[in-house]
Amino acid sequence: MGQEFENNLWRNRGYLPHYDATSKYQMITYRLADSLPQKVLHKLKEDTSEDNLERRKSIEEYLDRGYGSCILSNPEVAQLVIENWYFFHYKRYDLVSYVVMPNHVHILIKIFKNQKLSEIIHSWKSYTANQIRETLGAGWQPAIPGTVWQKEYWDRFIRDENHLNKAISYILNNPVKAGLVAKPEDWPWSSVST
Repeated sequence: MGQEFENNLWRNRGYLPHYDATSKYQMITYRLADSLPQKVLHKLKEDTSEDNLERRKSIEEYLDRGYGSCILSNPEVAQLVIENWYFFHYKRYDLVSYVVMPNHVHILIKIFKNQKLSEIIHSWKSYTANQIRETLGAGWQPAIPGTVWQKEYWDRFIRDENHLNKAISYILNNPVKAGLVAKPEDWPWSSVST
């Protein structure tokens, strides 16, 4: 696995930096567009501190509180997100670990050569947004009109085996940490359940 990385693979779309490398393990988090209250979003925008780890922990704590529509807690919606990930398993990446939470997801993949993380995530979000709209029907309207997923995502390339194990543990234990179940295997929408 190793810690080496190439600086030219870093890119930034204005908010979060992304490491778009192939043949690397990547942990990705993305969330529903309404998963954080507006007052929290304003607070995060005003926070100009350089402590990204603390900022990330703060966002995770808010996500685990279950704000927003939490449409990912609908079994049909959770299942379609998981099936979408499996569609490209062994084609674009190895699917290592995942969890679908009520308002966000965590996934760990190893990206294959000649694949781009940004394109993979775009395909996940685009396809599932359309499928979610279809599944929930015409009566459902997203809290932010026309938007299912938040524009950005958070990714972290895995540095070594210890980091890989910690990332998998974090993903699988997220439902326990959020107080949704007592044990990881009790949560039906994670790789521990498959």
